[in-house]
Amino acid sequence: MPILGIVNASKSNFRGVAGYFGGGIDTGNARLSGIDKITFSADTKTTLSPTLTSARNGPAGMANSGVAGYFGGGNDGTNFHNNTDKITFPADTKTTISAVLTTAVFALAGMSNSAVAGYFGGGEDSVGTLTRINKITFPADSMTTLSPTLSNAKEFLAGMANSGVAGYFGGGTGATQYKDIDKITFPADTKTTLSAELSGLNYQLAAMANSGVAGYFGGGQVGANNVKYIDKITFPADTKTTISAELTGKNNNLAAMANSGTAGYFGGGTRVSTKTDEIDKITFPADTKTTLSVFLTSARAGFAGMADSGVL
Repeated sequence: MPILGIVNASKSNFRGVAGYFGGGIDTGNARLSGIDKITFSADTKTTLSPTLTSARNGPAGMANSGVAGYFGGGNDGTNFHNNTDKITFPADTKTTISAVLTTAVFALAGMSNSAVAGYFGGGEDSVGTLTRINKITFPADSMTTLSPTLSNAKEFLAGMANSGVAGYFGGGTGATQYKDIDKITFPADTKTTLSAELSGLNYQLAAMANSGVAGYFGGGQVGANNVKYIDKITFPADTKTTISAELTGKNNNLAAMANSGTAGYFGGGTRVSTKTDEIDKITFPADTKTTLSVFLTSARAGFAGMADSGVL
């Protein structure tokens, strides 16, 4: 999930605007095209009139903060998709960019180096799980494929970024379940794998970040069990701790986004066999958790988040 701030800027200068949750699958297993918007000033929820080009689960999200957010890939129940929908801020108009992912893919992850480029990594296409990372360069929205790849072919992973410095893809499942975290260092897009790992072999998790400070991987499934803990990767040393605050429930297949410098949000997901519409908020820097009084339009899983953390 995209995490968005301006590097080397004082956090008092951030003017977070809103976060967006798009797509997914509801309690009746219907795919969704709707996009919910959480306005950060009061954590109020509205639903955009524009929708994704098609109802789908398993897309990924990322954003060029202050400019536009992107939802890429997904599964409409019959076909995987290679297109990327763009939500232009602040009017929240939708277009579909002409550049497409290398193949149609779902269960991928996204993150971004705001004002420079966004990245979609991993997922599953018609052949199998992927190590591939596609890059969308702003503002032209041109698509390339990185020569570095993920350490393992995987789907249901999560992504977050320390904008201006590096992006991270963690967890996922493929030949097995994974707890490794790959780091893509900007601007050269070189890849390393952190010595720190997630607390468990985790997939169907979500991630967001307080850019310049730390990234968070929350929820997911470890083995046969859902989890509600949140792992924290502190920048720049990339050390891992597990914060004392936990999600309200043990949710997998959830989504996350962040108002960098203020708070991160984990929404929805599947808890046991029931999907939820709750949104948990982690307030920085104390990492305290509250649950919003507003809810997603419908209980859902398998969706994506991205945010407009504003500009200076």
